[in-house]
Amino acid sequence: MDLLSEKLVPEHAHEVKEEAREFATEHIEPVAGEYYASGEYPWEVLEAATEAGLVAQDIGEEWGGSGYDLQQMLAMAEELYKADAGIALTIQLASFGAEIVEDHGADWQKEEFLKPVARGDQLTGLAVSEPETGSDLAGMTTAAEKDGDEWVLNGEKYWIGNGVEADWVTLYAKTGDDPNDRYGNYSMFIVPTDADGYHAEHIPEKMGFRASKQAHIVLDDCRIPEENLIGVEGAGFYMLAEFFNHGRVVVGGHGIGLAAAAIEEAWEFVHDREAFGKTVDEFQAVQHKLADMQLGLQSARALTWHAAERVANQENAGYWAALAKTKATEAAMDCAEKGMQLHGGRSVLTENRISRVYRDVRIPVIYEGANDIQRNLIYNQAPM
Repeated sequence: MDLLSEKLVPEHAHEVKEEAREFATEHIEPVAGEYYASGEYPWEVLEAATEAGLVAQDIGEEWGGSGYDLQQMLAMAEELYKADAGIALTIQLASFGAEIVEDHGADWQKEEFLKPVARGDQLTGLAVSEPETGSDLAGMTTAAEKDGDEWVLNGEKYWIGNGVEADWVTLYAKTGDDPNDRYGNYSMFIVPTDADGYHAEHIPEKMGFRASKQAHIVLDDCRIPEENLIGVEGAGFYMLAEFFNHGRVVVGGHGIGLAAAAIEEAWEFVHDREAFGKTVDEFQAVQHKLADMQLGLQSARALTWHAAERVANQENAGYWAALAKTKATEAAMDCAEKGMQLHGGRSVLTENRISRVYRDVRIPVIYEGANDIQRNLIYNQAPM
C-alpha cells in the first residue's frame, strides 16, 4: 500500500521523501520493536541518520546543515514516523531549537553552536515546558536575572527532549515582570548542559515514544554569559510563536505517519486472517472501518500539505498550523483505535506493532501545544 504517495508533495521535496523512506526501511523498521521494548536511546540509528544526511536538516547550508524547508521537513516526518515514532523523534530532536538560534541569534552564536550540531558532533534540546505549566507560554516561572556580565537561571523544565543527552539547550525564561505586557516578559537563551547549576535526569518510563528520551531539568543558580541571550531581551514569546507554527505542521506529519502505520498493519492483518469460513476483510463492517481509516488519513494529509504551503508563505500561519496539527494527530488516534478493534485479542500483545502505534498516538495530541489549546487558536484566528 502506498499510503504516502508523492501526489501531494511538491517536486522539490520528492528526493528527501525517498531518502527518508529508504532509511526508515533499512535502519528503523528492523529495530523498532527492540528499541520500543528496551526504551534505550537509539544512538546507532541516530549515527546512521547523521551519515545519511537526515540530522540537522533544518539548519541552513551556510552553517553546515541541509537547509531543508518546511515542506521537505514534512515529507521526511511522514516517512520516519510511519516506521517508528520514538526513533523518528530522536532524529528530529537532534537539532531541536536550533532554528531559533539561526533565525534570531548573532553570527558568532551560529558559528559556535550551530556548526557542531550540523556536523553531528553535538545535540541540542529546547527547554520550554515546566512541571506545573505546559501550554501557557506566558505563565512560565523559570527566571533569568542579570548579575554583572552573567545571567543567573533558576527554575525547572519538564518534558525536555535530549535534556540529558544534549550539549546545549535553547531555554525559555522569564526576564521581566510587567503585568501589562505578559508576552514581553520572556527571553530565549543558549544554555550549555555542562554549566554549573544545570542538573538533568531522565523522566521515568513512558507508555509510548520509548526510544526518545525526555528530561526533568533543575536550574539552581545556573550561570551563563550575558552574550548567550538570543536576539533581544523580551522577545522570547514571539520567537516561540513563530517556531511552533512551523513545528506544528511537522507534527501533522507525525500524525500522518502514525495513521499510515495503523492502516498498513490493520490491512495486512484482516486480509491474512480467516473467520467463519472466509477472510476477515470480506465482512462489510471490517471494510467500513478500513474505509473510515482511509478517510481520516487522506483528509488529514490533504489539510496538512495545504497548511504547509500557507505557513511557508506566512498566510495566517497560526491558524493553519493549528488545523494541521489537530486534525492529523487526532486522525492517527482514530486509526489506531480502529486498528486495535480489527486485531481483536491480539491487539493487546506488546509484540504487535499495532499496540505500539496505539500507545504512540496518545502523545502527539499533547506536545507542541495540546489540541485543546490548538482549538483556541483555530477559533481566535479563524478568517471570519
